[in-house]
Amino acid sequence: MIYLELFVGFLTVGLFSFGGAYAAIPLIRDVVLSYGWLDEDTLMNMVAISESTPGPIMVNMATYVGSRKAGIWGGALATFAVILPAFFIILLIMVLMRKMLDHKYVQAVFRGLKPCIAGIILATGCHMIIKNGISPLFQQAMDFRAPIIFLILALLYFGLRGVRKKKTSPIIMIAISAVLGIFAYGA
Repeated sequence: MIYLELFVGFLTVGLFSFGGAYAAIPLIRDVVLSYGWLDEDTLMNMVAISESTPGPIMVNMATYVGSRKAGIWGGALATFAVILPAFFIILLIMVLMRKMLDHKYVQAVFRGLKPCIAGIILATGCHMIIKNGISPLFQQAMDFRAPIIFLILALLYFGLRGVRKKKTSPIIMIAISAVLGIFAYGA
């Protein structure tokens, strides 16, 4: 039964996740929490780990949740289920839409999806900030470490961008945040 649930759950994620990883997080969250596979805190930790490791977040999450719930075969099945729709959608786009990409209605659909995806990503960011930054402040003694790490990273990112006139590598930002996390929370 768990194999069927994993397949259906992550097939749903793969079918309805448009806009990339950050836009998929709310759907992954809904599916994982509705089946009771992870609790909210473990899910947020896994999102952070999935962002920090190579590969798409959806694939990393599917592999982790599937292997945690049903071993290696569960991880393989959940991963297969989450990538299956994208595989067929890309094949379909290649075959059918090659000539249609210049059509005004197709372009209108793409232009309409962009603000929706931006809104989903913004909502996900706000949810993560509230869940990890603001709500813990009211549940326990104030912890300023996370906001300080965020400010240091923001200053580094925008400061280096202003000085070097080009974007800072996400890999460097992840490494710096990992080091800051070790210093702030490891001791």
